Amino acid sequence: MSYQTLQVKLDDRGVLNVRLNRPEIRNAFNETVIEELSKVFGTEAVAADVKIVVLRGEGPVFCAGGDLNWMKKSVELNFEDNLKDTTRLTQLFSTMNECPKPVIGAIHGAAIGGGVGLVSVCDIAIASSETQFSLSEVRLGIVPACIGPFVIAKIGGSHARGLFISAERFNAARAREIGLIHEVVEKPSDLDVALERLLGNMLQCGPNAMSVAKRVVLDLSWPERRKKLPDCYDYVSRTLAELRISPEGQEGLKAFLEKRKPAWLKK
Repeated sequence: MSYQTLQVKLDDRGVLNVRLNRPEIRNAFNETVIEELSKVFGTEAVAADVKIVVLRGEGPVFCAGGDLNWMKKSVELNFEDNLKDTTRLTQLFSTMNECPKPVIGAIHGAAIGGGVGLVSVCDIAIASSETQFSLSEVRLGIVPACIGPFVIAKIGGSHARGLFISAERFNAARAREIGLIHEVVEKPSDLDVALERLLGNMLQCGPNAMSVAKRVVLDLSWPERRKKLPDCYDYVSRTLAELRISPEGQEGLKAFLEKRKPAWLKK
């Protein structure tokens, strides 16, 4: 599948590499980016041969938020048309957040507005030390509403209140301190080394187990999903019991006991 705003490539390890590819405008969002990211995470990323997704940005910046031309269009739209536009944006972040495959973000340069939203839906995010972050929407008289549920889930209400209201810029060290990212490397070129280390570890893991692990965290931590669990203790007990008798669980446990590599490492 070809894309106008993205580079998408699946390597022979099962790693789907997704790059925002609008470097001339700092990988800013527009309706095409939203549509194409939705296709990637709704279709390609869920394919059986994909084990892990890596999200990056081409050029000097990861993502600078909204495209000016896209934002200009919103000024001319009525409420109903604006609602359609914002609903598509919210649905994109929901699709990415609930992607059943692990999503790793490699962040550099800057992540502004919606770029912070992209970081927040990554399961693991690594940033280079020079990266600047900002939830700058209030400077434009709007708010980071569509990304709000995902950013708040990642950094908590207290930090979100301060950053949503102040539009303050903050660096990678602060982003790690508040839980937006997990690791800081010195410079952008170090992201490749950190990624390979992380991928090397994750590719040792059972693909289905990683998917279920992600689902369990979402089910237990998102209020809307937690409400659907009549008994969370029964849910986690059943989850582990089901995995123990699953083909992957059986193979993993037998391989461990027999001191050999599991079958998924032989593919």
